[in-house]
Amino acid sequence: MRRARTVLLAAVVLLPLTGAHALATAPPQQPVFVDGEAQPVYDPTDVVREKVFIRVPIDSDLDGKDDEVRADVVRQRATTQGLKVPVVYLPSPYYAGGNNVPNHNVDVELYVPDTPRKKDRRDRPGTDPDRDPRIAAALGVSGPNPGVIRPSSYEKYLLERGYAVVYAESVGTGESTGCPTTGGRNETIGARSVVDWLNGRTTARDTANKPSDASWTTGKTAMMGVSYNGTLPNAVASTGVKGLEAIVPIAAISSWYDYYRADGAVVAPGGYQGEDADVLAEYVYSRSDREICRAIIDEIARQQDRVTGDYSPFWDERNYLNDANKVRAATLVVHGLKDWNVKTKHAAQWYDTLKANKVPHKIWWHQSGHADPLGLRRDEWLKTLNRWYTRYLFGQQNAVETEPRATIQREDGSWVDEAEWPVPGSSDVSVYPWPGGASTGRLEATASVPGSAVVEKLADDASKKVEQLISLPSSGNRLSYATPAAKQALRISGTVKAELKIAFDRPAANVTAVLVDRAPDGTTKVITRGWTDPQNRSRPDRTEPVKPGEQYSLSVEMQPMDYVLPAGNKLGLVLLSSDYDYTLRPKPGTGLAVTLNQTRLVLPALGGKQAFVAAFGR
Repeated sequence: MRRARTVLLAAVVLLPLTGAHALATAPPQQPVFVDGEAQPVYDPTDVVREKVFIRVPIDSDLDGKDDEVRADVVRQRATTQGLKVPVVYLPSPYYAGGNNVPNHNVDVELYVPDTPRKKDRRDRPGTDPDRDPRIAAALGVSGPNPGVIRPSSYEKYLLERGYAVVYAESVGTGESTGCPTTGGRNETIGARSVVDWLNGRTTARDTANKPSDASWTTGKTAMMGVSYNGTLPNAVASTGVKGLEAIVPIAAISSWYDYYRADGAVVAPGGYQGEDADVLAEYVYSRSDREICRAIIDEIARQQDRVTGDYSPFWDERNYLNDANKVRAATLVVHGLKDWNVKTKHAAQWYDTLKANKVPHKIWWHQSGHADPLGLRRDEWLKTLNRWYTRYLFGQQNAVETEPRATIQREDGSWVDEAEWPVPGSSDVSVYPWPGGASTGRLEATASVPGSAVVEKLADDASKKVEQLISLPSSGNRLSYATPAAKQALRISGTVKAELKIAFDRPAANVTAVLVDRAPDGTTKVITRGWTDPQNRSRPDRTEPVKPGEQYSLSVEMQPMDYVLPAGNKLGLVLLSSDYDYTLRPKPGTGLAVTLNQTRLVLPALGGKQAFVAAFGR
């Protein structure tokens, strides 16, 4: 009896042990998909958090050692039990904040070849990083906090659905080594190294200096971010790195030349007059060693060339369009139609190039400025984002590639889907200015002014803002032309150009063209604008002297736009010289003379000339 009881007790003890063993070896929760979307099946608080330092195969600070990028990993605890997950990787130079450094003086005379110029000065107030809208847009609800990377607004949403999240500080910032170079090759390689580590192609160490690998991931990676944080995904994708399956560049730069220049002119990003590549590099230079990168930042100041404004090898290194043919990552572009910091050209030219290269693509245009769509249309945006990642990170065939390519917020706040962007059915319409520009001359689509040359003149005054000049009933500092009131709405979708025949009474000048919406109550609104340097009339990398009195053909390409002019409003073209908020500001007085007979506005209108005539008549 005693022996039988012992066996029975052993069996009783053994049963719970067997159950515990079965529980411990149960397979981890796998991702769940419904209607082509990853579902929230993971506890976003049940995670592993770890800090690693990833080797970068470049020594950009010249200290004799490879650079390192600090990265913070947040992954589901189930990954310690065999679950392998894809990664959404969020890079930034802003996690450790920034430095308040002075900007360049912009109240300077323009460059004239073979003429001495005063030394460039950095004596304008800089941008306070604690109040910088770029950092606020890039980091969302989290602010800079040296040493601690605060969670993204997207972290919880992504973790719940089976995506790990990786944050990384760009080279030269925070705890990463190397030097910031404002979009230079070393920044691209530094950011790419995180993708390489996630795919086993480079090494990393943990905080105890022990090797750290990423055996918990499938290697499939997406990159996303806003502003500079969204620019780094463009840069990394342009290397064609394997494992980067998707990118979501939001308010992102595609060519740094187009951020700080425009067709040979020194042109600031909106809200940052006087900033340039050297200023931004010093601004984000937040690593603890405050001296090791000084010479490198000084070299940026020398090579960026604020004198001629010419495109150069310095800027070519920072032009991601050059290698867009290497991009394999499915790209979801997001941009504000009112973003004058990272202007719309960045999104439009990147999107057009990827589209031509048959990269999977989609674009969201919204009516805000430099902003994350999370705060504009949260639920629909997250659904779009999740479907994109579900398709390209989890490989679920949810047919996102067959859906409309463009989602656009209209001026009244509503949203529409379009097959593609620019909207199919748009074509260029030539519109011609007629005399009267000192007040307001006509704009019409019939033909240019006939007969002998008709010349209208303006004088530069850089102290007057565009918004002031377009509102004046008459002015000697701008030329203004407008259509009649529209009988029906007209949609403009694409890039507007002003093709000018123009002469100058001095050897240097800015040229600015503005497309304007004039309401019946007399209020005016800038639709889009553009700038050029007549010394770069042939090409942006070559300065050619301007001879006073000689006529030149110039094309001013305005920022791409999608805009509906309401019925009852007038469409206007305003020509001026310096633009207070964007260009350098020489002393007033330079004269510009525009030959109307050989000048036209080219509009990409939905419905082409027929739609234009229906709106304004012949």
